[in-house]
Amino acid sequence: MTSCTKEHLFPQASGRPYEVLVVLDNNTWNAPAGRALFDILDTDVPCLPQSERSFRMMQIEPKDFDQTFSIFRNIIQVNIDKTKFSRTGMRFMRNKFAMDQIVLTINSPSLEDFRQFCIDHKQDVIDFLTRTEMNRLIKELEKKYSKVTYDFAWQIFACRFYAPKELTSFKKGDHFLWTSNNTSSGLENICIYSYPYEGPETFNLEYMVAKRDSVMKANLPGEKPGMYMKTDSLCTMIKPIVVHNRYAMELRGLWYMEHDCMGGPFVSHSRVDTETNRVVVAEGFVYAPEKMKRGLIRRLEGSLYTLQLPEEQYSLIDPEVEEEKTEAPTKSPQGKN
Repeated sequence: MTSCTKEHLFPQASGRPYEVLVVLDNNTWNAPAGRALFDILDTDVPCLPQSERSFRMMQIEPKDFDQTFSIFRNIIQVNIDKTKFSRTGMRFMRNKFAMDQIVLTINSPSLEDFRQFCIDHKQDVIDFLTRTEMNRLIKELEKKYSKVTYDFAWQIFACRFYAPKELTSFKKGDHFLWTSNNTSSGLENICIYSYPYEGPETFNLEYMVAKRDSVMKANLPGEKPGMYMKTDSLCTMIKPIVVHNRYAMELRGLWYMEHDCMGGPFVSHSRVDTETNRVVVAEGFVYAPEKMKRGLIRRLEGSLYTLQLPEEQYSLIDPEVEEEKTEAPTKSPQGKN
């Protein structure tokens, strides 16, 4: 026992991605305070062609929280007690009962304070749980990924990129790469392209949509002349994010094929490679009219976070694992299968 690590002593967390277990008594769950937490987990994923909630949820009474439920991958525990808590606060703990687990605890002195906390911090909870699942996916992608996408991303852009392993079909263009699982059911696609950085105005909605449309029209035409991919202006969102401690711009929305009946959701990250003064864009888009899109697009979105520009030579998950390097690589690192 003295030689065992925590990984050997703890079971692996159970449950599917984006499933959340709420540990809260039934009366509170059905009251306005509990409905406020329900509304957080029931929020729709933005920019999908149909309504899909952000998380699958399950609720149980605290007395039923036994060894079976304690190994769930995402747990939210709520404690309401005015004798113990003077204000509402939220904290989390990793691997409390199982490996690769997150337990989010919300303590509050009253039901009304808890309800208001859920309203005020709705997006914080959504972002935290979503990013937790993204990190799990990134770890998996570092072990099992598309070597085709990895090798071409290095050859064309001098970037490391870990896409889902099923993406093996490809097309290369001028500063452009497209890879796909090339299936008739649940078509998943990754595009990487670059263009010169022209200053801060490069990162505004109109510029980025126009650039995306021009690149896709040139590189991904439809089956017949006059068919090409375009961005649907009815649903397009843009926001600044941080990737590897650097500024990036996220663009998400819907795409459609001009003069055809194809379409679906997309999400992209645009980042500046300061060594070459270029913008590198990594995008995932889905075509799956017969399926729900949430899992597919989130899987591709997770891979976008794995993009490493030439000057970024640290680990994707833990920057302190590798020795710090300041020089860009002169050759491709050995790929993994």
